[in-house]
This record gives sequence, structure tokens and C-alpha cells, in this order.
Amino acid sequence: MSTASAVVIGPDGLARCPWGGLDTESGADYRVYHDTEWGHAVHGDDALFERICLEAFQSGLSWLTILRRREGFRTAFAGFSIAKVAAFDDADVERLLSDTGIIRNRAKITASIANARAAAELGPGELDALVWSFAPSPGRPAPRTAADVPAITPESTALAKELKRRGFRFVGPTTAYALMQACGLVNDHLADCHAR
Repeated sequence: MSTASAVVIGPDGLARCPWGGLDTESGADYRVYHDTEWGHAVHGDDALFERICLEAFQSGLSWLTILRRREGFRTAFAGFSIAKVAAFDDADVERLLSDTGIIRNRAKITASIANARAAAELGPGELDALVWSFAPSPGRPAPRTAADVPAITPESTALAKELKRRGFRFVGPTTAYALMQACGLVNDHLADCHAR
């Protein structure tokens, strides 16, 4: 690990991870997400289902694109209620493909519906328990620079494999690690970041 810190000082004077401290118009959206959500523990089947879907939709795109359409996604996907999305049919797929408030990608839309059905096959609380069972043991050193933050880990690889085994789609090791970061299974805020 590097010994120099790579935090940036935001316009409010707080030290943040580089992506969360941008002094730009888009930086404001990132700052709010960085400070209030990313790395905070997320529990609950529907809440984790939302994050799985959003991370899959983000694949190949900027996270800012997803953040700015998040309310559109919530509306289009029935608040990410597993039971409601699992009941979506072909008419819902066509509705979603014409919804300008979301990313209109057929493969990602059908994967989200398939993922809801896979999650619905689990009992109440089981998606939460399953995801959190892959949280690494505490004690990992805090990253000092962005270069110290991995893109995948053995835990994310194992989580992706287990989710795929249970019928989930668009959940490779990189997406699974982004999920782990976003939902607080790992704390990848840099060592000197105020949010750590």
C-alpha cells in the first residue's frame, strides 16, 4: 500500500475520496452519494435488490448516469419491490423499454426481472443474509490511494458465483465488488476521508 494519502479537499473543506470531492456541477451529486450512502451498511431484501439492479445498470456507464436517474428507476421498477418486479411480464418489459427515465437496455431490464424472480425464491431476509455472508473479515487496512482499492476480491468473486448459481444475472465479480462497496460490506473510503 502507498503511504501518501490521495484524498481531495472538497469545496466545503472536507477531505474526501477523489471521486467524491469533485468541485464541479456533477461533483455535488457525487458528494452527496459519497457522504451519505456509499460504504454505509444497507440491509433489507428490497434495498439490496435495488442496489443489485442499479449496479447492473451501471455496467459500462458512469455511476452519475445512474444517480441522476435513480428516482426514474424506482418509479419504473415499483420501488424495487422484489414481489412486484418478479411479477413483471412482457408488457412491462415493453413499458420499460420506452421509459426515458431509465436506461433502456433490454438485457439489463430482463436481468433485473430475472433477478427479482431469483430473489423471490429465497425466503424473507435470505437475500440480505446471503449477500452479507460474503462480507470479508474486519481488519483489512484502509486504502490510502485509489490505486489501493481493488476492482475484485476473492469475496466478490465468490458472491458473484453464488448469486449466479441461484439464477441472478449481470452479477460478475466486478459488479459484486461495487455492490459490496456501495452497501457497506467493505469500507473503501480512503484512510484520510472524512466519511471513513
